[in-house]
Amino acid sequence: MSIDLAVLPSHAGVDEAGRGPLVGSVYAAAVILPADYDLPGLTDSKKLSEKKRDALAVLIKQQATAWSVAAADVTEIHQYNILFATMRAMTRAVAGLDVTPAKVWIDGNRIPADLTLPAEAVVKGDLKIAAISAASILAKTARDAEMYALDQRYPQYGFAKHKGYGTAAHLAALKQFGVLPQHRQDFAPVKALLTCGK
Repeated sequence: MSIDLAVLPSHAGVDEAGRGPLVGSVYAAAVILPADYDLPGLTDSKKLSEKKRDALAVLIKQQATAWSVAAADVTEIHQYNILFATMRAMTRAVAGLDVTPAKVWIDGNRIPADLTLPAEAVVKGDLKIAAISAASILAKTARDAEMYALDQRYPQYGFAKHKGYGTAAHLAALKQFGVLPQHRQDFAPVKALLTCGK
């Protein structure tokens, strides 16, 4: 599937970041790009270096017809579940746009149930649709910013390096220093430690 965004500048792309980590909020972004956008190297955020993502995030915010970033925090993730929290973040991101899109393209195979606009789920959309690629970058850089802020408060956990994922270093820090309020208590490695009284 290949879509030429140049003829569909009224559509928004939506993507998320941070479903897998053991700590922090899940983020979503929505982006509407103009027909004449100029974003060299734009692709799925996971295929870009952090330096390139950061540079593109600035350009996306400068060039986008509209953009919005939203999140669902650990309280919501615990209260509902990570999938439902992700859908809430996506709906919030779309609602935060200054321009109402004619249609919303959502990366993946699900559409938020409470999204009131016409929408289409696009599997691997972050590799196929420029607006979704742009949204993936804004969501990822916002998520990383939260991890850097958390790293400043709790440097012993190494959040700046592993970004909250369940790496060996993160799991070792969890065992040594215990579970933080920002950790996702229902995620298996965290839940196991809480069961042991960490």
